[in-house]
Amino acid sequence: MKSTLTPGLSETHAYIVTAANTVPHLAMDRSTFDDIPEVLATAYMVVMMEGACTKVLRPHLDTNEGSLGIAVSVTHIAATLPGQTVTVTATIEKVEGRKITFRVAAHDGLDKIGEGTHTRAIVPWDRFKAGVAGKAARIT
Repeated sequence: MKSTLTPGLSETHAYIVTAANTVPHLAMDRSTFDDIPEVLATAYMVVMMEGACTKVLRPHLDTNEGSLGIAVSVTHIAATLPGQTVTVTATIEKVEGRKITFRVAAHDGLDKIGEGTHTRAIVPWDRFKAGVAGKAARIT
């Protein structure tokens, strides 16, 4: 992790919502959501927020480093329809060693749709991938 990774760094990223990003298409058991119209699923909003955070981090990571989401605390306060563009802004609030906390906010061009915090941990990819491989070996 480079010394340039500091509070206040911010990036904005835009995502076009598709039908595949809506609640009825996300549900593993669609019958539990059969009365909800095609609106952006909260899970996809969170993915958009995580993506904006990784965009902030990328230029400040060393070779073989990446980040993993470790905490999410957000509200989803307005519906967004397919075809709308969601713009997410992620701003670093705190850098505590390898733990980075972001303030995130999402807007769909008409309404603020969500906001909160997201925390990511900076990890060496080789160590993480070795741990994943070790776990995979235990389940086969």
